Amino acid sequence: MTTPHDTVFLFDIDNTLLDNDRVQADMSTHIGVTYGQEARERFWAIFEQLRAEIGYADYLGALERYRLEAMHHPRLLRLANWLVDYPFQERVYPGALDVVRRAQLVGTTAVLSDGDAVFQPRKVEKSGIWPVFGDNVLIYVHKELELADVENHFPARHYVLVDDKLRILDAVKRIWGERVTTVFPRQGHYATDPNEVAKYPPADITIERIGDLLDHDLAPLAKR
Repeated sequence: MTTPHDTVFLFDIDNTLLDNDRVQADMSTHIGVTYGQEARERFWAIFEQLRAEIGYADYLGALERYRLEAMHHPRLLRLANWLVDYPFQERVYPGALDVVRRAQLVGTTAVLSDGDAVFQPRKVEKSGIWPVFGDNVLIYVHKELELADVENHFPARHYVLVDDKLRILDAVKRIWGERVTTVFPRQGHYATDPNEVAKYPPADITIERIGDLLDHDLAPLAKR
């Protein structure tokens, strides 16, 4: 039987530890410059359609769909190479990994992310984030629906969840209640959209940047 941890810190990836908005902006620029505005607009239209269907961002899946439409546009195949070779390590937020290492002094740390089974793990590995967490990496389709599995992997008296989406923080808070402390870094388009933010109650702790947690004593979070 797995021995319960005292506290487990759960960190999201996109726009929490890593500036995914910047990745998307770079990708959009690359598609437009290399393949043209029409290709860029069509790719993002397919991407959003696929995300609405499956509930998470699937860049390679969108490219596969686009390929079926543009079978006779072989240059598009190189977009996959651009994606998997992207320098994700340059998009990790300043201080983000220092925050993780600080949390490791007072508890166990794990990645808790949504995403596909190919590109998202690649992003976590190539960014240099995976090695910092060891093998404590969980990637689901809808992570807020997988809390029982999270508890199975990392049983704990208390959890600290750091995520840029208030929707996720609220959903987890409704299930775990006082067993979780929610931390909301105001980074990325979801966190700075006033209409999106207004839909949910505030997190237990709100910070402007992930690096701001370096100015917090994390030990009290582990004792809440």
